[in-house]
Amino acid sequence: MPNSLTPTQQRLLDYLHRKIAADGRVPSLREAASDLKVSHAAVARTLRVLESKGLLKRDGRYGRTVYLLNRAREVSALQRGRDVPIVGRIAAGLPMYAQTDWAGSITVDAEVFRGQNLFALRVRGDSMEGAGILDGDLVICEPRQYAQNGEIVVALIRSEEATVKRFFRRTDHIELRPENPSHSPMRFGFGEILVQGKVIGLQRTIMKR
Repeated sequence: MPNSLTPTQQRLLDYLHRKIAADGRVPSLREAASDLKVSHAAVARTLRVLESKGLLKRDGRYGRTVYLLNRAREVSALQRGRDVPIVGRIAAGLPMYAQTDWAGSITVDAEVFRGQNLFALRVRGDSMEGAGILDGDLVICEPRQYAQNGEIVVALIRSEEATVKRFFRRTDHIELRPENPSHSPMRFGFGEILVQGKVIGLQRTIMKR
């Protein structure tokens, strides 16, 4: 496909790749026209051609949001990132998107993690290593106030301590089960546990010792 581009089209495509890689965003039409020393109309016209050739797509009002596409016509990895806040502390009774105690954020692949109001929580300890969740990992979570048996969740214990465990609802209690034989299952009354989210992935970070 690139071989069928004219020099003008290739120049704009290369420019978009460079700007996104350097700045993490798509330049505005005005900015592109200024940098390339051409008219706004010329940039808009070339964008339409590149879109017709399957090299980018435009969304939003008047097509102002531009996404570069890879050979599979999927959004390029350069633009697939989304920021997910890292929870510093979970407050009882508040939905996750209303929390204000964030401890930074991480960037995840928006094509993989598509849910709304996602949050991340850093895991402490080795109780879930059997599920591949290690000490220091950041688990990516979808806000939930319910869980199915066997799901790995973030649960708030007695409105104070957040933990990542496998959830089981029993006849007369809630069981939070670790994935490490050196740790025992935890049992609580129904009113002692608040499910805050379902773990849908993780990001491993190298912890400094």
